[in-house]
Amino acid sequence: MWKMLTWIIIGIVVLLLAYVRLAPSDPARWHRQAAISGAETKQLKGGYIWRKAIEGDGKAELAALDKYALATDRTERLAGSVEEGQMTYITRSKVCGFPDYTTVSLINGQDGQRILEIYGRLRFGRSDLGVNANRIKGWVAAAQL
Repeated sequence: MWKMLTWIIIGIVVLLLAYVRLAPSDPARWHRQAAISGAETKQLKGGYIWRKAIEGDGKAELAALDKYALATDRTERLAGSVEEGQMTYITRSKVCGFPDYTTVSLINGQDGQRILEIYGRLRFGRSDLGVNANRIKGWVAAAQL
């Protein structure tokens, strides 16, 4: 009986981990800006938003962030481009493959000011343990923003 129960539990864990790693990522759901107003950087439950007002059209900043994002281990672009003014990336954890989504956008602030927004969030769970904030801060530092 215990042996059978153990195998059932192992099977359930394997199926859950397979779902986490193989679940499709719908760009319509994840390729979007933060739905939180304001111009400040914020720590969120399960995510992080970094914002900064920039000069010019922001394409150089987007290109630099794209370069560093794609150089990050286990990271790939889900949707968007520098030309579009918005890119979304999936970064997976090393062991279980938990996906985090990070969207880099140019948005219009008040008075026509351009704002660079980086919005990182988790897909599964309630807390990212600061992983999104650390990744975003690393990209910002590497791009010297």
